[in-house]
Amino acid sequence: MFLEIGLIAYIIDSVFGEFPFIRHPVVLMGSFIKFYEKKFYNKSVIRGVILTLSLITIVLFITRLISFFISNEIILGIIASTTISSKMLYDSVKEIIDKPKKIKFLVSRDTKNLSNSEINKAAIETYAENLSDGVIAPLFYLLIFGISGAFVYKAVNTLDSMVGYRNEKYEKFGKFPAKLDDLLNYIPARITAFLIALLFFKWKIFTLAAFQGAKHDSPNAGFPIAAMGLAIGVKLGGATSYFGKIKNKPIFGCKKNIISKLDIKNALKFQLKLNIFIIVFLCLNLDIDFFHNILSLLHISIIHINF
Repeated sequence: MFLEIGLIAYIIDSVFGEFPFIRHPVVLMGSFIKFYEKKFYNKSVIRGVILTLSLITIVLFITRLISFFISNEIILGIIASTTISSKMLYDSVKEIIDKPKKIKFLVSRDTKNLSNSEINKAAIETYAENLSDGVIAPLFYLLIFGISGAFVYKAVNTLDSMVGYRNEKYEKFGKFPAKLDDLLNYIPARITAFLIALLFFKWKIFTLAAFQGAKHDSPNAGFPIAAMGLAIGVKLGGATSYFGKIKNKPIFGCKKNIISKLDIKNALKFQLKLNIFIIVFLCLNLDIDFFHNILSLLHISIIHINF
């Protein structure tokens, strides 16, 4: 059943993306995190543990309740699609090609004085990294644990993005969710790097991507970034400014130092390949009767695209 839900969720997200008429679950999670931080913040690892376990418990309770009362795979697939950010990621990065100033909304680095090449590099890096966080990881946990797995992953990932910083305020408070996020992303990050190598038909780069990726401060982020850089032939990483301070990252990828808009387009070519691969892979593992529902869903999707 999880395969069916995963396939529906992926198709729904790939075609429709975010639903503007509902409050996104991640926004609700963020509201809870802000509320807890306002009321109970302390420079304490224990407070961060309590925050994490509290949010996970709430998410588990709600998703288990949904699964108990709803058995329809299409409805569950629509709900699960909110954990996947494939279309939103693609559209956001593609927009940088014509509106480079919008890079400030996608990355945490200082963007005010970035050159065109540095903007293009940042766009490719965030695309590669978020392929793991926003696409492969939630789908991975959805296929294994159902909607509860996908939403718990999103809860931990949201915690990491909001409090998982190594600075004076969050060093202790955000330590537990940051470490848990590292753990949950360990396998998906490496799957993402493997898929980049596979779908760009450059099988040999996976080993080099693993070698380069291991040099990143994060135990996971470097793998998809290195794989993408190697696949499209550009150098990513290097000196990057965060909050006014230069951080000298390792170099990921190879060949070109000056990165153009064409390189963003080359990176984004991966999206169609990934969509086809995931849909075909999941379909091959489904029973034949389920294809009637899928064909109906695809028919609705095609009508939506045409209009």
